[in-house]
Amino acid sequence: QVQLVESGGGLVQPGGSLRLSCAASGSVFVANIMGWYRQPPGKERELVATITSGGVTRYLDSVKGRFTISKGDARNTVYLQMNSLKPDDTAVYYCNLYNIGGGSYWGKGTLVTVSS
Repeated sequence: QVQLVESGGGLVQPGGSLRLSCAASGSVFVANIMGWYRQPPGKERELVATITSGGVTRYLDSVKGRFTISKGDARNTVYLQMNSLKPDDTAVYYCNLYNIGGGSYWGKGTLVTVSS
């Protein structure tokens, strides 16, 4: 089993920045993909950004150039730096870990609200 704990959400004004953190513990495979998904109010969950254990990243088109996903010094930590936030970025953000050859795990989510 894997446990994921997210932190860093909150209320921010348009144009502001936030950094989300996710720490994974338990049976984390060496080969994995960690990422962030979000679910805006009344909409489906969507992929925001992912990073492989080899450091390859992938982004939702609408966040390219504004969001950066990175791994921490601790192998099982992932961050999402969000800059130039827009009201459309308002959502519950979920951390995900996919163990390649194993299972997919989700955090409980952290709310990001972008509003003046």
